[in-house]
Amino acid sequence: MDLISLSDGDNSFRVRVLGRRSPGVLHLHDRLDAEIVVTSSFVSGSLTMSLLPSDLDDWGRALDILASGQDVCWMDNDRSPEIRIQPFNKEHETPAVLVEDLGRSSVTVFIPICLGEGWIDEQRRLLGRVQKEWPSEVLQSSPGVYEWRR
Repeated sequence: MDLISLSDGDNSFRVRVLGRRSPGVLHLHDRLDAEIVVTSSFVSGSLTMSLLPSDLDDWGRALDILASGQDVCWMDNDRSPEIRIQPFNKEHETPAVLVEDLGRSSVTVFIPICLGEGWIDEQRRLLGRVQKEWPSEVLQSSPGVYEWRR
């Protein structure tokens, strides 16, 4: 299921959620396996990553920032590639995505994507679908202490 899907037919950037990493294992149950998929006429590739419920919350806040016309950096941590999104790149006069995987592959990809009106609302809809499909079911009551939400 797509968490992020930005495409203009020629260039695309997607974050696909593949499912729970370890369903039923209390401390890993809410971690989601995902992959970044980039395609263009020049380069195509994918990269695995994992998402925590807090990452989904951060993506929701990032969408609010994008809607205000500001650039965002999402997944700026040591366990995932860094994803930067510009709602308007001056050079290309379109939204653009920069993915930097400095920790594993040392690869950086920049993708301008011509997107129509409503693209941010569509990303909010996708986020809602992911959160509905894989709701947070585990509560961390203190560091290293987990319990099922009721």
